[in-house]
Amino acid sequence: MQRVLALLLLAVLVLPATAPLAAAQAWEEDGWLETSMAVERIEAGDEFGCYGMPGLSWANDPGAVATACRDYLTARTPASIWGEAPMSLYTPEGLPATDHTLLGGLGFVVHGDNTGLATTAWHDADDVPTFEEDWYNLGRRGGSLEKEVADIEALEAELDAGGLVNMYWIGRVNDATIRHDSEVTDLLLSRDDVWFTTWGEVWSTWAVLRCHEFALDVDPDDARKVTFTLEDTVACGSSNPEAWKVPTTWRYLPPEGANVTDVLFENETAPNLEGVRNTAIGVRSDGNETLLSLTVGQSMVLMHDAPVERGDLDVLGMTDQWNGLGVAVTIAGHDTWDLFRWSKRFNDEPELRFTWLVIPRDADPEMPWLPWVGLLAAVGTVVAMRHVIRSDDGTSALAPHPKTRTFVEEE
Repeated sequence: MQRVLALLLLAVLVLPATAPLAAAQAWEEDGWLETSMAVERIEAGDEFGCYGMPGLSWANDPGAVATACRDYLTARTPASIWGEAPMSLYTPEGLPATDHTLLGGLGFVVHGDNTGLATTAWHDADDVPTFEEDWYNLGRRGGSLEKEVADIEALEAELDAGGLVNMYWIGRVNDATIRHDSEVTDLLLSRDDVWFTTWGEVWSTWAVLRCHEFALDVDPDDARKVTFTLEDTVACGSSNPEAWKVPTTWRYLPPEGANVTDVLFENETAPNLEGVRNTAIGVRSDGNETLLSLTVGQSMVLMHDAPVERGDLDVLGMTDQWNGLGVAVTIAGHDTWDLFRWSKRFNDEPELRFTWLVIPRDADPEMPWLPWVGLLAAVGTVVAMRHVIRSDDGTSALAPHPKTRTFVEEE
């Protein structure tokens, strides 16, 4: 009985003390992140970023929120087919610039959507980012996919303006399922100038644009062969180490009197990107120009129908959007705690790309079990005290019938 009493008293003391810890970790992981569904989303070109962690406060410790979410995500899935580490992060409005700098140091280089900072990127078509800090306030353009909320005319105007159109999507609010507007997806998919991409892909493309080197070499044994290499330099790699090795697109103009007849990649004809709107390695023709899409460190061999000289070759530079398309479109899936429910409705639109901002599901935000802990503590205390009293040998003042004591008066 004494052992039972000791265990009961220990429970009374330990349970209230451990309640705050349990509260801080009261979340359920999304089991879909470790299934073939996540693999399929990654292979299709989607990206996983971070939204937050239940029990942790953005206002009190944004670094702890970002670190915990990053660890949760990386233990279950890579961020993208192009890179393992997540770089995209939701941040609420109101965080100071110093906090955003801290989060950037943790590897999260894209913060969004509207964070309220003075520096901005892509709040409109001309809001082109110049510095890394500009990406700490990624704008929201094009509106939502939500039915009855989406504005078709406003979205079409943003697409026509170009740049990066960053839309958003929330699949579920509490127990209410949010329906998406099929007219919006129909509009997006009907256009042939849209690059469907993700936050991390766009940022990594921008990183290559601001720092790159390439080589253009004519084969000394066969002047019809020209090798274009997007060089992987130490200087560029160290300036933006977070950047994924995503394909970027370069315009090659052959000299007058020569035409490109074939492009080889890894000793085979490069994939044809005509009509392709999702990031990939390959090539397509655009008038007299040849658009080469490849990653840093890769090469392509251009075959000409006539010999060429190095001094006559010209690379017109990198295109604003991958594959020379007119406008980039990203869709941020906010507050994604159930990948299956959030993504399954878009299975019929395989070209759409999502940046899924992940958060574990709050297991029970109000913790209704805490009152039971208090009740257990109260009952345990009463039971323990009753046992102590009833088992007293009569020498204690707590005994129900104290023995008669003999007092000796002093003389």
